[in-house]
Amino acid sequence: MDSGSSRSLENTVDRVYPDQLVPKINTSKKMSTLANPPSSLEMPQEIKKSCGDKQVEITAERIKMAKSIKEKQSNDLEKVAFKRKAEGEEKPAGKKQAKVIELDSPLITMPLPQIPLKNIMDVEVKLVYVDEEDVSYEFVESYMSTGNRPTCQAAEIVVDPFRVPNFSFLPQIDKWLQVALKDASSCYRQKKYAVAAGQFRTALELCSKGAALGKPFEASAEDVASVASFIETKLATCYLRMRKPDLALNHAHRSIVLNPAYFRNHLRQATVFRCLERYSEAARSAMIADYMFWLCGGSEQSISKLIKLYWQAMIEEAITRAESFSVMYTPFATKIRADKTEKVKEVFIKTHPAYVKYIYTDLQGLHVLPQTVDWSSFPPQQYLLTLGFKNKEDGKFLEKVSNRKLPTFTEHKTPFGLLTREDTVRHMETMGKRVLPILDFIRSTQSNGSFRACSGVMEKLQYASLLSQLQRVKEQSQVINQAMAELATIPYLQDISQQEAELLQSLMADAMDTLEGRRNDKERVWNTIQKVGQIEDFLYQLEDSFLKTKKQRAARRQKRKMKRLQTVQQS
Repeated sequence: MDSGSSRSLENTVDRVYPDQLVPKINTSKKMSTLANPPSSLEMPQEIKKSCGDKQVEITAERIKMAKSIKEKQSNDLEKVAFKRKAEGEEKPAGKKQAKVIELDSPLITMPLPQIPLKNIMDVEVKLVYVDEEDVSYEFVESYMSTGNRPTCQAAEIVVDPFRVPNFSFLPQIDKWLQVALKDASSCYRQKKYAVAAGQFRTALELCSKGAALGKPFEASAEDVASVASFIETKLATCYLRMRKPDLALNHAHRSIVLNPAYFRNHLRQATVFRCLERYSEAARSAMIADYMFWLCGGSEQSISKLIKLYWQAMIEEAITRAESFSVMYTPFATKIRADKTEKVKEVFIKTHPAYVKYIYTDLQGLHVLPQTVDWSSFPPQQYLLTLGFKNKEDGKFLEKVSNRKLPTFTEHKTPFGLLTREDTVRHMETMGKRVLPILDFIRSTQSNGSFRACSGVMEKLQYASLLSQLQRVKEQSQVINQAMAELATIPYLQDISQQEAELLQSLMADAMDTLEGRRNDKERVWNTIQKVGQIEDFLYQLEDSFLKTKKQRAARRQKRKMKRLQTVQQS
């Protein structure tokens, strides 16, 4: 698409969707894939009161819930596999063969098709802003709680355009909160977004004072969190309509913290990131939205296709906007051998000659692409990610960070000394410009979540500590809220051990304490981990220095010995 047609498209979209923030879309660089072409800190007081203590309490319950949901899906997949076996069904041989022989066949690079901007906006209209028209008020129905509420039902109960709404499981909403939310929704539908946002904030304050459910003493923490999540996501949508995505960001994060299993919360977060032109993070949010839709029983293929389209568009735009690196994905079915990795590098050099100062291959985790992913097929089609850098130091730095056992990024010569302000600014810029953007891109196609180095979660919390030292409170709040949303989602993305569950709860508790301004002498978990990582790095440096010195001494001794031998021979 040339620049003239791109500008014309943007003008057309702006007329069709006047309330949406439409950034300019770049089309100068495309992602390539190897193999066959794929198919096309300021936390409001009401939040502190309503979910500060409760959020930490329900983290363990969420971990169990996520485990049960994944077990159910696993059992369903086993039943399908057994049925296929009993009926003599098999997957098409050609498709299976393609997975196995792709790395053994000649490697061919194929550019992925560019997604038109209008398609992106259509997805947002259908899935992100779906509840603003022709939807009766969400909480008009009530029921007598039986304690059997579906685990993955939406906190924001909207009428799905593809199914008949079912309100039978909704709890009884407090009457005063119901009035406030009705007024806010009425203003929203009249496109009085600023007024609606104010009334939703009032509703959130009522929720914080205990006016969430009609029977507050019988209400579960999950039900209260669902109501709060609904209000948070409404606020995010209002600010998006007001073209103020920076104000929508924390509300999008908190809606996920309160209800991580609802796919639309992640999709709204993706929209906020898109409006802020943070495309790698938007891609990851869209990927998680698609996975959550499948995990919680979503069966409408049309919705999943729309989410995947959005995810693909965000990946492509992230690559287009990236100036320091380029990327290539290589499909594989089994473990990659060293000779195959070298073969991939050779193809990358031919394909991306401007990005060969340092070539990094990510062997840390599974990568998936929206064009081929099928969550019901385990494992889905996997890809090897290769990054090429214009600047050699950027690639070497990423390699160094990814090889660490614990996530830490400080590079000062006195690791145990206090940081000066100049050091803090330098480390913050290093983390914000060199580390996090690349990690965000890597994670945009990485379906698993973890606490290891290069996972992005711990690095964000450590980055927030640097922002705190520089008194950049608003940015610190956004980073911590984003990290909390990631933490709340991790149990749904992967199986976690008891030790990891305890670490997750500790991180969540410390993050809440930081947002609420609780000061105590206890170290934050992520800072303690960083110190351990620094000690580990320091010991490795000592070992390297010792071995290097030992080698130099041995070389000097050998040199002196040879010199004496020559002297004796000459005499």
